[in-house]
Amino acid sequence: MFHMLTCFDLKPGTEIGAFRSSYSDFVKYMQSINLVEGTGPIGERQSDTAMDTDGERDHSFFVIMSFKDRAQVDEAVALLYAHDGPSEVAHKAVYWKVENPVFICWQDLD
Repeated sequence: MFHMLTCFDLKPGTEIGAFRSSYSDFVKYMQSINLVEGTGPIGERQSDTAMDTDGERDHSFFVIMSFKDRAQVDEAVALLYAHDGPSEVAHKAVYWKVENPVFICWQDLD
C-alpha cells in the first residue's frame, strides 16, 4: 500500500464538521472512480505529550489516505492537476477549507 499523510490547519471560520463532510464526499468520489482505497479518521494533534517531538510543524489536524500502489497515486494526481470536472469540484471543496497543508508520502515495505 501507498499512503499520504496530510498535516493541515483549518482556515479561520471553518468548522471541523464542514471539513469532515467535504473530505468524506471527496474520498467517496475518488473511490467511485478507483483512485483511492480509503482513508483513516481525521485526527487532532495532541502536542502536550512527550511523545510528540515534531518541532518543525505545528499543524492542528491530520489524515491518512491510502492507495493500492504508486500507479494509483499518480493517476489520482494527474486527475487533480487536470482541474476539470467533478474531481475539481470535490477537491476544491476540501482544499479551500485548509491552510498550510503538508503532504508526506510513503510505501509499505513488504
